[in-house]
Amino acid sequence: MAQDLPELPAEAFAKQDRSPDPLFYAQPRLVTHIDAAAIAAVTDLYRAVVPSGGVVLDLMSSWISHLPDEVAYESVIGHGLNATELTANLRLARHFVQDLNAQPHLPLDTASVDAALICVSVQYLQRPVEVLSELARVLRPGAPVVISFSNRCFPTKAVAIWGALDGTGHAELVRLYLQRAGFARVETHVLKPEGGFSDPLTAVVGWTTPA
Repeated sequence: MAQDLPELPAEAFAKQDRSPDPLFYAQPRLVTHIDAAAIAAVTDLYRAVVPSGGVVLDLMSSWISHLPDEVAYESVIGHGLNATELTANLRLARHFVQDLNAQPHLPLDTASVDAALICVSVQYLQRPVEVLSELARVLRPGAPVVISFSNRCFPTKAVAIWGALDGTGHAELVRLYLQRAGFARVETHVLKPEGGFSDPLTAVVGWTTPA
């Protein structure tokens, strides 16, 4: 990790709660972590960016994926830390449970996925460049990864650098992650600005090949 992001402080990816993440997520949380307007905004972005009929990987998922109901996909693969939540997600064709902070390697074939999603969870990754490099491996050429985030989180489980930054800083940090992971093209979309009537929401989208 230090080799991936040598400019960041040594404790940038430390957490207040240093217990294993699977312990924290052992209890299912069948709730939404952003409000209805923010959910609608990320669904609209998925509608525009995620190809219909493709294989979608919903990384760090939960009991709901926020994909548009009217769009059909070949398969939606879910990943998370709680099997009960993933089983409750009716959009998933299959799922797997894995602690990415302990094991970032994804059990998926190279160039087998048409889009990847990380919704309001990137702040918990302690090895973000390794995980995103794995996403770059499993994505087909030209396929997008959509990373969305708000100002909500479980603060004791978010990495230290996330808590030290504001919304603009979060976007720049995620851009840096993607660039170091080999994504050739990166775009930032402010879906819901701070100071509005709903949860703020920003998405950073990366592609492994340039436009």
